[in-house]
Amino acid sequence: MKIHKIISIILHPIVLPTIGVLFYFILIPNNFNSNQKLALLGLIFVTTYIVPLLILIFFKKFRLINSFKAESIQERKIPVALMIIIFYLLGNTLKDIPNLFDMGVLFYATALGLLLIYILFVFKIKTSIHLLSLGITTGFFFILNSLYNENLIVFVSCTLVLSGLLASSRLHLRAHKQNEVYIGFIIGFFAPIFVFYYL
Repeated sequence: MKIHKIISIILHPIVLPTIGVLFYFILIPNNFNSNQKLALLGLIFVTTYIVPLLILIFFKKFRLINSFKAESIQERKIPVALMIIIFYLLGNTLKDIPNLFDMGVLFYATALGLLLIYILFVFKIKTSIHLLSLGITTGFFFILNSLYNENLIVFVSCTLVLSGLLASSRLHLRAHKQNEVYIGFIIGFFAPIFVFYYL
């Protein structure tokens, strides 16, 4: 049980955007200097980690959610709606900055994935946001592999393996049913592909 919780914490949705951007800087050739990379990582860390954390603390304090896990569909609605707005605005901010189009696409894709998850709430389907996030990471680097002719197959393969481990952990912890983790990953994987080709 403990190892499954550790995997869920390490691969938590509010951690993955920062990790994804860090690997982007490592794996994809770019012209950013160290200060620019740190500034961008700082911006992403604040908007995708600190802000969501503060939102959850606020909601917990005013009893809008029963726990930080926000397990029910009803508890997830407002936090997910707020995150759609945050990720959309972040994507909108980054896409027009020279050399940051890829980042803009990443956050547009995240906003799209969360929007689809929100739509599924109408049908009483609670999708795994953990698997959505890792699916977005996998799909994003899958696309980059084609765009930049970089050999990212090993990295993409590793994210697929991690997705399997994460799905197994979420099921073991009884946080989700099988269809919920599958739907989350599929939406996540195809969201960046869709945004890249239609933006």
